[in-house]
Amino acid sequence: MKNKNNKNIKPTHKPSKLLQKNIFLYLTEFFSGIAVMAVELGASRLLSPYFSSSQIVWTIIIGTIMIAMALGNIYGGRSADRNPNPDILYGRILVAGVWIALIPVLGKYIIVGLSGLIILSVNSMYLVWAALASAFAVFVFPLFLLGTVTPSLVKYSVQSLSDSGKTVGYLGAFNTIGSIIGTFLPTFVTIPAVGTAITFLIFAGLLIAIAIIYFISVSAGRVRSVIAALIFIFSCIMGHSDSFAFWNTALTYEGESIYNYLQVSEDDSTVSLSTNVLFGVQSIKKKDGRLSGMYYDYALAAPLMCDDPSSKLDILILGNGSGTFAAECKNFLPDVNIDGVEIDGKITDLARKYFDMPSDVKVTTYDGRAYLKAIDKKYDVIMVDAYQDISVPFQMASTEFFNEVNDHLKENGVMVINMNMRGETEDSINAYLSDTISTVFENVYTVDVNGWTNRELFASNSNKILENLINNSTNILSNDVSSENDIELAGMMTEVYDSLKRYEPGDRILTDDKAPVEVLSMMALDEMIQYEVIYYKDIYKEKGLKGLLEEI
Repeated sequence: MKNKNNKNIKPTHKPSKLLQKNIFLYLTEFFSGIAVMAVELGASRLLSPYFSSSQIVWTIIIGTIMIAMALGNIYGGRSADRNPNPDILYGRILVAGVWIALIPVLGKYIIVGLSGLIILSVNSMYLVWAALASAFAVFVFPLFLLGTVTPSLVKYSVQSLSDSGKTVGYLGAFNTIGSIIGTFLPTFVTIPAVGTAITFLIFAGLLIAIAIIYFISVSAGRVRSVIAALIFIFSCIMGHSDSFAFWNTALTYEGESIYNYLQVSEDDSTVSLSTNVLFGVQSIKKKDGRLSGMYYDYALAAPLMCDDPSSKLDILILGNGSGTFAAECKNFLPDVNIDGVEIDGKITDLARKYFDMPSDVKVTTYDGRAYLKAIDKKYDVIMVDAYQDISVPFQMASTEFFNEVNDHLKENGVMVINMNMRGETEDSINAYLSDTISTVFENVYTVDVNGWTNRELFASNSNKILENLINNSTNILSNDVSSENDIELAGMMTEVYDSLKRYEPGDRILTDDKAPVEVLSMMALDEMIQYEVIYYKDIYKEKGLKGLLEEI
């Protein structure tokens, strides 16, 4: 009786000389691993301008890719057992490469189209359904094909059971090394340097190249190789643009950083910054130096809540962004010293170039909470403006964080925080934030920003902040000659004072251990979208898609 461990496994398909050396199989596994991770990271950058970069979106991306890879593993193994012909595998790799190359050309149109249909079709969880549908439509098929690579290569490379462990180990190692490189290379090199679109094209080109090399070695697949090469060239010509807002052709700047999609637009009176295609504008600067009309104007109440705003106040802005609040403080208040913290250095560059951020505003590129831990300085006012779309950093929404803020305030200092998604339900993200802040500060007041979804919250342990606000606002106009800025600021502060509401806290507390900010933010987003699209839903129900398109 023969020893089963020494039994030879005879392939039914004679491998090419290239495959007999096994190194080409290992390289195939290596580049497959690179491509999978590059596509995963590219997926986050393709989806985040439309759906944000929250944990929810990352969960959808990772889950979708794992489903695709698992199905690919199963199908690839069965297919290799039925017909162990490498031509089939490299044909799949070629198709996967072509599909990935077409993502920069077609992906954004698919995402916008699906999002529009879903918003009109569902009543809740818009973000989840739209992101999930987009991820499935754009990424599942190529990653399913790449999922067939490993089980197929095992079939081609294992010649006998005696060395099967070593061979499979090498394949796994090459795949893992490729995955590691595919994780770091897009994040730190290709996406910041050349953008998401070209990143897709680079890694698609690697897959197409390795498939074409195989087909050349076996003198087969010439037609499919030529077609794949032509489609790739077409994609390089048509898909190299990094424009996500493809309907907007009048942008002053559009690009990407490690953290964000960035878009600057301007007209005769304003300059605007957006980090998201679908969720509107994050920052506006008035070219004439007047108030912005946004939440920054309301936040100017914080310095006037201090005991003596005529002295040189120290202000810290966590989430400095384009510097609009810093510029307004410098423009409307007599004498302030401002430190800014912004995690995205490229936004700071845009603030200097397009938004005329004052040169004496020192900006540190760092995480806001980490910055507080690294310094001992205390401030009269700390502005927290780090919540972007539905991306609320949990580490800057917890009791522990607000205690850090309080520790860095001077006696009777004031924290102002921009909560950018006003929620009307009892369990809204703003209710949780307000309850959490109330565990740290004795006096908490809120005001809704007129015409926007923002809500400003002011918190202090001083009992005089309202008295200070009204007295200091009155003093602005006490001079014999009041400037136009003085009159505008005093009017704004009167509006804020009249609209302030003392917050009555509940028991919804966020901590470092438990802060479900993504789910809470998604609920607030659902509420906002439902309100905004009800008009268009009615048109869609009455007149159908044609009528809706005519209305838009």
